[in-house]
Amino acid sequence: MSSLRFSSINLLILAATLLVSPTLSTSRHASLQHPHAIEAGFRVPLRRVDSGNTFTKFELLRRAMSREKQRIKQLQAMAVSASDYHQANDFESPIHAGDGEFLMKLSIGTPPVSFSAILDTGSDLVWTQCQPCKRCFPQTTPIFDPEKSSSFTHLPCSSILCSALQPSSSCDDGKSCQYTYLYGDFSSTEGVMGLETFTFDNVSVPRIGFGCGFANDGIGFDQGAGLVGLGRGALSLVSQLKAPKFSYCLTSIDSNKPGMLQIGSLDKEPAMEPLNVKATPLIKNPSLPTFYYLSLQGITVGHTRLSVEKSSFQIQEDGSGGMIIDTGTTITYLPRNAYYLVKNAFVSQMKLPVDNSPYGKVFDLCFILPTSNDTASTIDHIEVPRMVFHFEGVDLELPEKNYFVADPSGGACLAMGSTSDGMSIFGNFQQQDLLVVHDLIKETVGFVPTKCDQV
Repeated sequence: MSSLRFSSINLLILAATLLVSPTLSTSRHASLQHPHAIEAGFRVPLRRVDSGNTFTKFELLRRAMSREKQRIKQLQAMAVSASDYHQANDFESPIHAGDGEFLMKLSIGTPPVSFSAILDTGSDLVWTQCQPCKRCFPQTTPIFDPEKSSSFTHLPCSSILCSALQPSSSCDDGKSCQYTYLYGDFSSTEGVMGLETFTFDNVSVPRIGFGCGFANDGIGFDQGAGLVGLGRGALSLVSQLKAPKFSYCLTSIDSNKPGMLQIGSLDKEPAMEPLNVKATPLIKNPSLPTFYYLSLQGITVGHTRLSVEKSSFQIQEDGSGGMIIDTGTTITYLPRNAYYLVKNAFVSQMKLPVDNSPYGKVFDLCFILPTSNDTASTIDHIEVPRMVFHFEGVDLELPEKNYFVADPSGGACLAMGSTSDGMSIFGNFQQQDLLVVHDLIKETVGFVPTKCDQV
């Protein structure tokens, strides 16, 4: 097992590695659906949807958690009985997680039309709003018009990607693939599937299958103009590109500087060796194949390894349970039995009284800060027990700011929650300032402590 901590030497190596200009290498397309094999990769900046505002960290968390309520409900509903979920939806459009907290800039078409899209590792479809729009939510950039792009073509009904959408796809005209995609926050997109050139930074990739949405409803996407799915299904961007890896680095929730998403290898991969990156296996759940599941085996608070049963985090025979790693969920959610062990450990080890006030609470567990004329100094000197997530092959010790938040107006709180049933979620707040590397060939994920606003 390895314990991951910040290293100034490693950080300098990582920064030098990541600042190398990426290039894109593509092979001759082998099929209509998956024409590309990304070797070196490309990178785009990521910004939080509330970036640029003057909210406090508490307010930012409150806003993010308010946005994700329906997403959490849907993720839990999908996982409570995954087998029953699929049986019940054999002839209906399935529901997807939806929404998200990070935006990436890209362009579509020839000539390229720029827009911002929500990044989502919990869904697969890539889509944007299109003209002629029957129902569209407001967006700050021009709505894409496929009639004005010389590179747009309809996705045939016979294509693999159209089949991957079933039962959410149809072919009423017998030629072009039509789709309906529903999300757990009651948002939806409906339109036709197309093939188009997408441009990421200065790299253009032709013939990406995407949804051209003519009827789009809901408030879940009003921060952007569509969504880029990075899930494990055939429709996702990484699957279509046959990317061997993808990585992201998420800045702190109160930072206005962008993070980054890298599709493909991290430039010159051998240069990463001195970092001695340890990775944990990604687990597959046949009942919910889109999600990236982690093999969490236990949790330590302070110097105490909690007596959580391993089965609390395992995928059950019916497809329920397990822990996913997700960019669209803010805080980490644990099964109730595991969460209460974590909660009790913090209550016993923190040298602060528990705040039992029921008014305006965002988190389940908060502590009362001592009265002081110098509040900032008080916050800086709070003694917080360390927290370690024990994944298979990796002991990930989180920075304090990734699980504990203190604010003069809100007290000091544990930024985690509980679920009554279903899957656990490793959220983006716990992933701050970590380079998260998904190796899609080895089917592993690695964590590298990183100053994400400097890469």
